[in-house]
Amino acid sequence: MANYLLIMTTVPNEEVAAKIAQKLVEERLAACITFSSPCQSYYWWEGKITQDKEFMLFIKTKANLYPELEKRLKELHPYSVPEILAFRVDQGSESYLSWLEKETKRLESEKV
Repeated sequence: MANYLLIMTTVPNEEVAAKIAQKLVEERLAACITFSSPCQSYYWWEGKITQDKEFMLFIKTKANLYPELEKRLKELHPYSVPEILAFRVDQGSESYLSWLEKETKRLESEKV
């Protein structure tokens, strides 16, 4: 079951969230990306506490795609230090995970 990951990242607005989601799914690096309504983030940045409205992305993918997905996410992401956290999926619906497996398979001709 540890063949799958849930990856989280935050972005500054809905447009960036949609762009990243579209690209990663289109490139089959993720089977599904869900993004939240705006949320409020508080964090240390350059020596002071900062607060921003952000959108959280929940990226569902296979563990073996993580290196390529992380690289692509950094290319698409506007932050200089994007939050990228990956969590192993220990359990999940067999039918959903089968679907995730199917939707992240790419033909050799589709590989970047």
